Amino acid sequence: MVREWDPRTASAAEIGSFLDTLNAVLAADLPEDPPWQDTALREYLCEVMPGERRLSWVAQVDPDTDGRPGRIVGHIHVLLLGDIGVIDLMVHPEVRRRGLARRLLATAAHRVYQEGFSSLGVEVPGGTPAMGFYTRLGFTREFVETRSVLRLSSVDWAAVADMADEVSPGYRLEFCPGGPPEGLLEAYARAKAEARDEEEGGDLDLRPSSYDPLRLRDSIDCLHRRGMKPYIVLAHHERTGQVAALTEVVVPAQHPTRADQYDTIVGRDHRGYGIDRAIKARMLLELRSVEPKLAEVQTWNAEANEQMRRVNAELGFAPDREWCEYGVELGELAHRLGAPG
Repeated sequence: MVREWDPRTASAAEIGSFLDTLNAVLAADLPEDPPWQDTALREYLCEVMPGERRLSWVAQVDPDTDGRPGRIVGHIHVLLLGDIGVIDLMVHPEVRRRGLARRLLATAAHRVYQEGFSSLGVEVPGGTPAMGFYTRLGFTREFVETRSVLRLSSVDWAAVADMADEVSPGYRLEFCPGGPPEGLLEAYARAKAEARDEEEGGDLDLRPSSYDPLRLRDSIDCLHRRGMKPYIVLAHHERTGQVAALTEVVVPAQHPTRADQYDTIVGRDHRGYGIDRAIKARMLLELRSVEPKLAEVQTWNAEANEQMRRVNAELGFAPDREWCEYGVELGELAHRLGAPG
């Protein structure tokens, strides 16, 4: 049975069944990734930025004879983000190759198409069955990054401490747990907007980003509501007061042993002074103190970003696998899939 699903009102048993399937998928497809926990899982599935929506469907086996709902064996959600729908689809390994993924995708695609959206995007880890699934349905690979993972047990902490100190005079580093201070929101957003304007394109913008102070505040608030703790290290240019650089790491309550590296940005006028390596090294030192259970940090970089890839290698990050963005025109996909059964 495929039905629309609202995690806000779902029972605790359904949330638990969703988690069981998610961890079964991770064990089969990404065995090096840590299993997820149920801490703030409902919030993670529900909370969105202002102006965004999530639509979800689940596939369940038949109910038990005692009337209890059947377990969730498949799930798809669509984040309606600007002019694109971003999907996340999973099917339990025990019930794959029975057309369930196609049925879930058809259900979501037709609904999103009816709502006036013209395209779908999806992030696909390299080396997983999802790559062939989306390619066969006409999705095109638009952008590729490499995911790298740093295992904190292997870090040379003395060397990292030296790196954190290797920043040119005139810059001051500041650690900001929870997000940037209110008084720095405008300067922080300006630094992110500058980096966006320099981008040459290529990726599909499948992740929400914030480039103005109000939107940035909403973004930080949303992270907290979803159970995701943001940590930021800023580099201040002391003469001008500018935010010269920033790096962001988020520790999710759902997998607290592995943190996610978000943006690392150095303003164009402040490059070549060792700031990128210094702020990332400082972040690792701070995380070691405030997140004692943290074991790993993962990050994503495009092949063209040679400087950041070099900095990550110096810090000890090791390439893990490709991470691909696929896109498709919705009308063509809906036609190819046919009416959901």
